[in-house]
Amino acid sequence: MNDKIQILNDFGEKVEAQAPVIISASRSTDIPAFYSKWFINRINKGHIVWYNPFNQQPLYVSFKNCKVIVFWTKNPKPLIPYLKSLDSLGIHYYFQYTLNDYEKESFEPRVPSLENRISTFKELSALIGKEKVIWRFDPIILTSELTPREILKRIWNIGNQLKGFTDKLVFSFIDINSYRKVQRNLVKETSLFSKESIKYSELSSEQMNEIAEGLMKMQEHWEKEGWKISMATCAEEIDLDKYRISHNRCIDGELMKKIFSEDKELLYYLNYGMLPETNTLFGNEFEKTPLSSEKLKDKGQRKACGCMISKDIGMYNTCSHLCIYCYANTSKETVIKNMKLHDANNESIIK
Repeated sequence: MNDKIQILNDFGEKVEAQAPVIISASRSTDIPAFYSKWFINRINKGHIVWYNPFNQQPLYVSFKNCKVIVFWTKNPKPLIPYLKSLDSLGIHYYFQYTLNDYEKESFEPRVPSLENRISTFKELSALIGKEKVIWRFDPIILTSELTPREILKRIWNIGNQLKGFTDKLVFSFIDINSYRKVQRNLVKETSLFSKESIKYSELSSEQMNEIAEGLMKMQEHWEKEGWKISMATCAEEIDLDKYRISHNRCIDGELMKKIFSEDKELLYYLNYGMLPETNTLFGNEFEKTPLSSEKLKDKGQRKACGCMISKDIGMYNTCSHLCIYCYANTSKETVIKNMKLHDANNESIIK
């Protein structure tokens, strides 16, 4: 589903490249916040170099077949002036916009103020449409003072300011025990966790259900006020259907069919996992049986992840928000070192 083609790199050398239809930008760093100029430069060049985080081998990724880019961000403001460039190239996009409130705890030390992030959310939504800006409160973290009730209070506060600017809220519960670096950073960078308590800091089933019930009540209240907002979890095993909370697909083929319905080539890909031959696009292709979501699922993600296949082009240890809970950064020091290696004219995010 990610075709391989021959391209010329920046040095004029012929190389093999993946040519994905859907690009994720990115689960592992905030490209809109920190690398917008680089990203647009690479769009214009036609390719990027991505380094495998496990073996550091380079992989060329071409934009030749790109139809959709899914942006993941806590601050899309720097990218907004460049969106017209994507529009002119016929590349669709939507945003997974993480908008948390951990200002008191300083879990996200370098994000803009909550007031500014809400303002940017509204600006982006007004510009591209509310269906293309998905609100994420992600992850949900609890401490002795940050109780389920307090978390719900903060979500309620943000939600009341986002009425009419989004159609969906996606959330997850912090995953601590799976990532030693997350455990280490939460203990090292805050006074809210200790070496003894950190292993017991994930949410219990009771706490998850308490939060889900509170969210359902919010949803019902907002619906009475005319705001229909759906809710879903990201990569969570727990079943919260009784609270009207579904399992999300962040790279979501069904959403793309809805909001990019005019793009017949994209619709073909979303149904059959391949781009159409030029001479068959308007033939009898829609008489074929579409592939199931399971067939189109990204097998490289966690079991509970519902995302369809895409190519992520971010790199670990390059996000300067320095969120304490982040699984994509090893340490603050590593990120600061890597940021110095960035050049907006390079093929990759860092040399």
